[in-house]
Amino acid sequence: MPRHERPRFTCSLHFRHRQLNLCLTGVLEPRCSAAAWGDGSLRYLFENYAFDTDRRELRRGAELVAIPPQVFDLLDYLIRNREHVVSKDDLIDAVWKGRIVSETALTTRLNAARSAIGDSGEKQRLIKTLPRKGFRFIGLVHEEKHESATAADSRVEPERRALALPNKPSIAVMPFENMSGDPEQEYFADGMVEEITTALSHFRQLFVIARNSSFTYKGRAVDVKQVGRELGVRYVLEGSVRKAENRVRITGQLVDTATGAHLWAERFDGALGDIFALQDQMTERVVGAIAPAVEKAEIERAKRKPTDSLDAYSLYLHGLAKFYQYGSPEANDGALLLFNRAIELDPDFASAYGRAATCYVAAKTNGWLLSSPKEVAEVASLVQRGVDVGKDDAFAFAAGGFALAFVVRDLGLGAALIDRALVLNPNLAGAWSFGGWAKVWLGEPEAAIDRFARAMRLSPLDPFMAGMQAGSAYALFFLGRYDEAASWAAMALQNNPDFQTGLRVHAASSAMAGRLEQAHEVIARLRQLNPSQRISTLSDVRGPYRRTEDVSRYEEGLRRAGLPE
Repeated sequence: MPRHERPRFTCSLHFRHRQLNLCLTGVLEPRCSAAAWGDGSLRYLFENYAFDTDRRELRRGAELVAIPPQVFDLLDYLIRNREHVVSKDDLIDAVWKGRIVSETALTTRLNAARSAIGDSGEKQRLIKTLPRKGFRFIGLVHEEKHESATAADSRVEPERRALALPNKPSIAVMPFENMSGDPEQEYFADGMVEEITTALSHFRQLFVIARNSSFTYKGRAVDVKQVGRELGVRYVLEGSVRKAENRVRITGQLVDTATGAHLWAERFDGALGDIFALQDQMTERVVGAIAPAVEKAEIERAKRKPTDSLDAYSLYLHGLAKFYQYGSPEANDGALLLFNRAIELDPDFASAYGRAATCYVAAKTNGWLLSSPKEVAEVASLVQRGVDVGKDDAFAFAAGGFALAFVVRDLGLGAALIDRALVLNPNLAGAWSFGGWAKVWLGEPEAAIDRFARAMRLSPLDPFMAGMQAGSAYALFFLGRYDEAASWAAMALQNNPDFQTGLRVHAASSAMAGRLEQAHEVIARLRQLNPSQRISTLSDVRGPYRRTEDVSRYEEGLRRAGLPE
């Protein structure tokens, strides 16, 4: 991790529990571009697979195959252009809209696409790599045209697709359309949605879907009724942002997903310096339309500004956009640098401290962080400052607590910060997920399962779903429910085939369940990704487990699976 331009604070870690407060939403995840290629809705049949571009489904026989949005788009583009070789640049332009992405990110998505259709880089039965040229889908494809999404919608089985509505008003804030004509302003529109989602998430009377799930619809023309079924919400907020020079216009409309009726619409114009006031107006009007019983005090609390510095806020939004390009240490370092610059401009910007802390968590998770005393001290400083200034910032507490537990190894205080975040903002999906891991490490697996379930319900299409599923697998593993643990781990690896945390629990669970051949195969894959991984080096990547018996069981499972000492 680069050391330049990081904030310097003393590391005393004298936290005072009376200082704990909070404000933000959503676990950090990559932006998913779910674009549709071509004009028609098609179904492609190859081998025993059916690839439906309208319903965005991949099926193996009658079985629905879980596939992340970007992986779906990559596979879609390859199949549609199967008559010729497509280059890496073609894929990046089509799937990532020309954004800068690492070679690792592209390779990871390509491996996931192959895995979803039973292929691999070694076999290349369906997706062929042509060195120095690109890629081509070489499978025999039968193409079927079918009705539009509107016509097909009536045939969607609600019992398969629908989520039950919560027992209180529920809403998803959809990605706002960037009307500025400038791709560079995309981050501004995305940041607007995040801030509105954050404000709405403060209301206990509302069930708010996390930004990570709502953004899986970005770039797609979807029916609000379909969104309501898939996310399990009664209302959808749509909108657009037009930013020109020093003026900004925000439009928004509230739609009932059951009927498609427009319940409320408004347009807000103002100077760029008044952007927070415009966000406040929209948030207050939406809440007033769907939950009139919300008390005035809650409205005032939700209108808290993240920072008074517009320049710091702009750096913060650019940092989010960079962080969502996950998959490389370069993108992670770039995000950290931007969050630190935002902190320099506004030292009281609590959310920026929390976001910076998540960069360190991502680095340690992926093996990019050595956890030297200096790095641990830097993380501790970020967390302490975020707590000190974060009077109402939920994400600062949740992310800070997770970083404190995982990187600094102060599990007790880290778990307390996460718990405080959940008290203040029960709609924060990221906090429930962080809290699930804390419960796993504390030796409370049943509580962990409940927390991961809550996180997945709040963000059912989360691009980081693999982390929640793997966390559930670890909890089940420590309960001795090895078959169930292996099943959850397999689901996590469907979403992220190279997820080493998921590979380890899959191998350990399979071995303890007596499926040694399968466990050995998983260990072989783990060692291919990380040749230095051994029993003796597990402490570099595992969580801060409080119970020695949990560590012993985990090591025994991996030892049986074939991980060398």
